[in-house]
Formats: sequence, C-alpha cells, structure tokens
Amino acid sequence: MEPISAAARSQLNGHAPAVLWLTGYSGSGKSTIAAALEYRLVHELRAHTYLLDGDILRTGLNRDLDFSDAGRKENIRRSGEVAHLFFDAGLIVLTTFISPFRADRAFVRSLMPAGGFIEIYVRCPLEVCEDRDPKGLYKKARQGQIPLFTGISSPYEAPENPEIILDSAETPLDGCTTRVIEYLRERQIIR
Repeated sequence: MEPISAAARSQLNGHAPAVLWLTGYSGSGKSTIAAALEYRLVHELRAHTYLLDGDILRTGLNRDLDFSDAGRKENIRRSGEVAHLFFDAGLIVLTTFISPFRADRAFVRSLMPAGGFIEIYVRCPLEVCEDRDPKGLYKKARQGQIPLFTGISSPYEAPENPEIILDSAETPLDGCTTRVIEYLRERQIIR
C-alpha cells in the first residue's frame, strides 16, 4: 500500500494546501481577519481549513514558554511545526501570530515547499493598535506591568517582502478577506 500523496490530498480537498501566516502588532486585526477569512473559505468555497491562533496555543501547547526572545522563538518554532503538519494533511492553515522576528518567520517558510507559505502582513499603525487595545495589553505594557511587549518594550521586525499586505486601519474587513481570496485564486490554491 502506497502512502497518500500531496496530489491525492489536493484532489480530495478540491484545493492545494497553504499556510497563511498573518503577522503584525497585537490589535492589528490578525485574528479578526483570519476568522472572517476562514468563514468565507469554508462556507463560500468549501475549503478544508484550520485556524491556529497564537493566544490559544499559548494556553496549551506553548503554555510553558515565556515572552523572552528565546521563548518567542520557540513559540514560533513549535507553531510552525504544527502548521506544517496541517499543511501536510492538505489543509489551508490560517495562523495568527505576532511573530515579531523575521528569522523566525523565515524558519517557518523553510518548512514548506515553494509557494506553500504565504506571509500576510497585517499592517496597522501602533497608535491605532493601542487605541483598539481589545485586551488592555498596551495599557498594561505602558504601565510596566507587561515586560517585553512587542511595539513598546520589544521590537517588531516588519516583513520585507510579504506576499500580501493588508492595511487594516484603512481597508474594511471584507476588503481584506477578498484580497487574500484573490491571491489564492491567482496562485491556483483555490479554484
């Protein structure tokens, strides 16, 4: 008996696998965009997806990690390996990680075949993210209650050549999801 090939999984699913890696500041809209995008992919296009949310992984698989540079690096390494497993299963994987370091995102890209990793930079001015502050984290970081907070006391290295840039402060949610779906169609990941 032969193992199931990637081509067989794609034929069964009706689409190619992909990892959509949404990166950006806390409050930039990564999770909101990913949830709306997954909804459209599943309900409109009948795609097989899985959403890996950074906050959720931090409460389970990665709960033993801190927010030091080493902890963040390991968080992204583990999360990237999980994304790769879902990719290998033939799914469209949506991920929402601040993933502040370019080298860590490059590592995850290296796990996938060419074209399988799609870096989506959810660009949003830090001031807008702070105004949104859905979890009150920026306020706590400014008060010194959260050390090493990305954008305040820890750096964020914006992608240099992402496949997609979504300006979440200027583009409505539907426009953001449509842009990603158009990209997936252009690359023949979905039909």
